[in-house]
Amino acid sequence: MIESTCYHCGSDCDAVLGITYDQKTFCCNGCKTVYDIFSSNNLDCYYDLQSAPGNIPKEIEKKYNYLDTISIAEKLIEFSDDTTAICTLYIPDIHCSSCIWVLENLHKLEPSIINSQVNFPKKTVRITFNKEKSSLKKVIILLNSIGYEPYISLDDYSEGKKNNIRSLIYKLGIAGFAFGNVMFLSFPEYFEVSEYWLEQYKHVFRWLMFAFSLPVVFYAAQDYFISAYKGLKSKILNIDVPIALGIAVLFIRSTSEIIFDLGTGFFDSLTGLVFFLLLGKFFQQKTYSFLSFERDYKSYFPIAVTRLVRTKNNKKYIEEGIQLYDIKEGDRLLIRNEELIPVDAVLIKGRARIDYSFVTGESEWIDKVSGDKLFAGGKQLYGAIEIEATKTIEQSYLTSLWSNDVFKKDKSIGFTNLTDAVSKYFTLIILSIAVITTLFWFFIDVNKAINVFTAVLIIACPCALALARPFALGNMLRIFGKNKFYLRNADVIERLAQMDSIIFDKTGTITTNTESNIEYQGVELTSEEESLLKNSLRASNHPLSRALYKILEDHDIYTLDEYQEHIGKGIEAKISESTIKIGSSNFVGNNQFSETQNTNVHISTNDKYKGRYVFHNQYRKNIKNVFDILNSGYKLSILSGDNEGEREHLKNILPEKTTLKFNHKPDDKLDYIKSLQESGQKVIMIGDGLNDAGALAQSNVGIAISENVNVFSPACDAILDASQFDKIPQYLIISRKTMKVIKSSFVLSFLYNVIGLYFAVTGQLSPIVAAILMPLSSISVIIYVTILTNYIGRKIKLKQ
Repeated sequence: MIESTCYHCGSDCDAVLGITYDQKTFCCNGCKTVYDIFSSNNLDCYYDLQSAPGNIPKEIEKKYNYLDTISIAEKLIEFSDDTTAICTLYIPDIHCSSCIWVLENLHKLEPSIINSQVNFPKKTVRITFNKEKSSLKKVIILLNSIGYEPYISLDDYSEGKKNNIRSLIYKLGIAGFAFGNVMFLSFPEYFEVSEYWLEQYKHVFRWLMFAFSLPVVFYAAQDYFISAYKGLKSKILNIDVPIALGIAVLFIRSTSEIIFDLGTGFFDSLTGLVFFLLLGKFFQQKTYSFLSFERDYKSYFPIAVTRLVRTKNNKKYIEEGIQLYDIKEGDRLLIRNEELIPVDAVLIKGRARIDYSFVTGESEWIDKVSGDKLFAGGKQLYGAIEIEATKTIEQSYLTSLWSNDVFKKDKSIGFTNLTDAVSKYFTLIILSIAVITTLFWFFIDVNKAINVFTAVLIIACPCALALARPFALGNMLRIFGKNKFYLRNADVIERLAQMDSIIFDKTGTITTNTESNIEYQGVELTSEEESLLKNSLRASNHPLSRALYKILEDHDIYTLDEYQEHIGKGIEAKISESTIKIGSSNFVGNNQFSETQNTNVHISTNDKYKGRYVFHNQYRKNIKNVFDILNSGYKLSILSGDNEGEREHLKNILPEKTTLKFNHKPDDKLDYIKSLQESGQKVIMIGDGLNDAGALAQSNVGIAISENVNVFSPACDAILDASQFDKIPQYLIISRKTMKVIKSSFVLSFLYNVIGLYFAVTGQLSPIVAAILMPLSSISVIIYVTILTNYIGRKIKLKQ
């Protein structure tokens, strides 16, 4: 083992790999590579490293020959089309920022790699590469050649990413074993036994205790030292600094005592402290893991798809909406314009133009023909298609798209969560108290001064402070999910509690598509025209299109020759020589019509105006009550792309101060939200997730209403089942109450620390007692926030 620090980053090479290169020591391959590049100030030297791809030993290539088998390689590839493939690999040797830099610049080493993105906490790298110029085998060999061998276990691939909990169990076992033995060896000291043989061998017992403490300090407790070191290196006093300092003081003090024969030391307290710290951490991880499973929105995700089922006489298909988890291999599915493909499938019917930007980040579309394979996550851009599922849903894949950094507007800029705001002062205060009280006791009783110092650092451990927020928000995330309100992450709850303005879209948001009263006015459509209208509407996901589609009589289903949907304007389609336009009066060519009354959908066929469908909107149940409750705490606005025909009706049912704006296109909605934000308001946007994608992304919190439709918008922060619309005030009130619970738990933790610190600074609290009480305080805070958030969450269920 090389005992030195890294030449590049200063890390302890003892704790990492330890590589000697160019007569210098580096902690990892990343630091060695970065040193090479910047010492020569030439990126081309990337190709000249000793482990460059051209010098790969044949035994390394043979090692990965199994990846030449397509069926095996496909298990590791999560996406593949004609030219592009994506895989996510677990890299155990990712260590520091240098490793991240190297792995995210693989495209400079291998041009066939399009991009690579590192997830540092999970130690994974997501690589997008060109299949025509490279292969999965070549990518993995490249990683191996630069010192980042992926962990590959085809039978248990995902388990390789769970080493953190396994490592914690190992450390907990070692600390527990050492703690038990040290306690046993300390019995003669506790009871001052004077038997000759015990007294004769007390030095042996003490050195045995020292030996048992070594793996505890240098292995079991290493995470605390590494975290504290990285924090100090970054000029941040994180919450592990006082913990690491307490462990170091106990070890140094105890070792000094046995070396100079001054006493038995505090090895029992030391090993006990680490054991109880790790026990608390294990409890935290297991409990939070349970909560994460409980709040798992995958099984409740409000995205459905239309399945085509043959009638009893087997003559035609009928449409039915199903949840994604009900999709089975072989099911025939209808995918409309702008819908996501939920599972890997084969194209059966229709013209597919697929946008895989949700998966690859590249905004180029690909045309597919019948028989071609389609991958989950692709977005259909050209009318309706029919596909046959080749796999059942892996919804975790779809939900990962929701959190893909490519589509995530960073709303965390300027947002500091409550824990970060409080904890940055906590460590400084605790260290100050520890130093001041130690100096005070140093002039009275040196032994007690050391005890006081360690007791203060242990009893004031900020674990309870750090745990309150994630457990409270995590549990509330689960409760919201069970009540059909699905949030991207826990931060959304805290942001919801801070909002002061709410903007609602009208059509499909405060109105319902399932109960619209629709009246046709104009020239009667022929059977052929109505059939073309029905098939054109079948491909659209706009709320008005879906409502109109439901009331039209059934017609034969056929594939359109041309289809195009103009967001905010309308639809145009063609079959053979027949054309149709559906949308606003200007869009269909009737410029004389004045749209001042109800919502209208106009129709023209073969460039001749035919008439209009008049929508008499049906508003959601309890809408007046919802707005009356929200009016007391929020500034309310309605933004609609429709005309002003509903203004008077809305004035009658909504609070007087509600802002009503009509004829707003998607860009106008986005600009309006910007203007509110520039004036200092924090805005919630509630829309249908299709036309409102830009407004949802611009808002501080974007909520998409889902009405059993497979329209997925990564722009939103939350998805609300339409049936729960009247519970919006409850969700917002509960978000605020949850933050109050977190603040009260901070007070509880503070009171605990004050009481514990009193006994610690006065020398009445031994380090081992403090080490036991510390995890108990963490557990008490977890129980406190869990019980209260469960109690608050019950109020939603009581009102269902």
